[in-house]
Amino acid sequence: MYQNKALEKGLEESAILLLLLHVANVSSPELYLKMNDEIEEAVVNRFETDVEKYFNDNVPIQYIIGSSCFYGYDFNVNENVLIPRYETEELVENLLFLYDDFFKPNDVSVVDIGTGSGCISCTLALEEPHMHVCATDISDKALEVARTNAIKLGANVEFFQGDMLEPVMDKKFDILVSNPPYIPRLENVDPLVKDNEPNIALFGGDDGLKFYHIILSNAPKIMKEKCILGFEHGYNKTEEIEAICKKYFPDARVYTKKDLQGLDRMTFVIRGFNDEK
Repeated sequence: MYQNKALEKGLEESAILLLLLHVANVSSPELYLKMNDEIEEAVVNRFETDVEKYFNDNVPIQYIIGSSCFYGYDFNVNENVLIPRYETEELVENLLFLYDDFFKPNDVSVVDIGTGSGCISCTLALEEPHMHVCATDISDKALEVARTNAIKLGANVEFFQGDMLEPVMDKKFDILVSNPPYIPRLENVDPLVKDNEPNIALFGGDDGLKFYHIILSNAPKIMKEKCILGFEHGYNKTEEIEAICKKYFPDARVYTKKDLQGLDRMTFVIRGFNDEK
C-alpha cells in the first residue's frame, strides 16, 4: 500500500522498505523471516509517523533515518550536511586508483576541501591506510557530523574549521579532493533537495564555478611539486572547469571522466610525474 502511494507521488518506493527496516531495527533478510510475526504497536506508530514525514513533509529518507550508505560505510547525516551521492563514490574510487598509479606504496598527505559529512575524507582514510587525511569545512555543525562519523567508523581524519583552504594554508599536500557547492544560483532544483539540504553546500555562485576559482587559485600554494587534484562538478561545466585547472596548473595534465550515467562529472589534475598513466 505505502509503496504504491510512493509511486503515485513520484517518490522512491524503496524508501518505504528502508523506513521499515530502520524502525523495526532489522536487516532485510531478518524482515522476511519475520513477515508473519506480529509487529509491536510502538513500531507501527513510529513507522506511520516517519512515512508521513516522507510523504507529506517532504523530508528526505536519509534525514528521517539519520544515515546514508556511502562506499559501503554507514554515515550519519542530518540537515547540516549534504546527503552523499553515488557520483561522489566514483570520485573516491578514481582517487584511490590514482594513488595506486602514482604514489603506492608511499605515505601521502591528503586534504578534502568542504568535507560536509566527512564521506570523502573518512572513506579515503579507511580504504587506504597510507593516506594521511585532513579535511576542512566552514560549518561547525557540519564538522560535528563529520567528527562523529570519523569516530563511529574508526577513520583517522584531522578536521579544521574555516573557509575553503584557509585553515590549511600552512601545510603541503600530495592530493587535494573537493566536491564543492556547484549548482548555479538560479538553477531550478528539486524542492526535496533545496528545501532540506544546506543551501551553503549546494549553490556555487551565479555560474556554479565560484568555489573552483577560490580553491584552484590558492591550491598551488599548498600542493607539492608532484601532486594530484580531483573535483566533482556539474556535468555541463567541463570546459570551464578544465580551463580553470589549466590556468593555475599550466604544466599539469588535466582530464575529465564520465560517471556511470555517462555524464562528465569528475576532473583531475596530475602534475610533476614523468610517467603519467
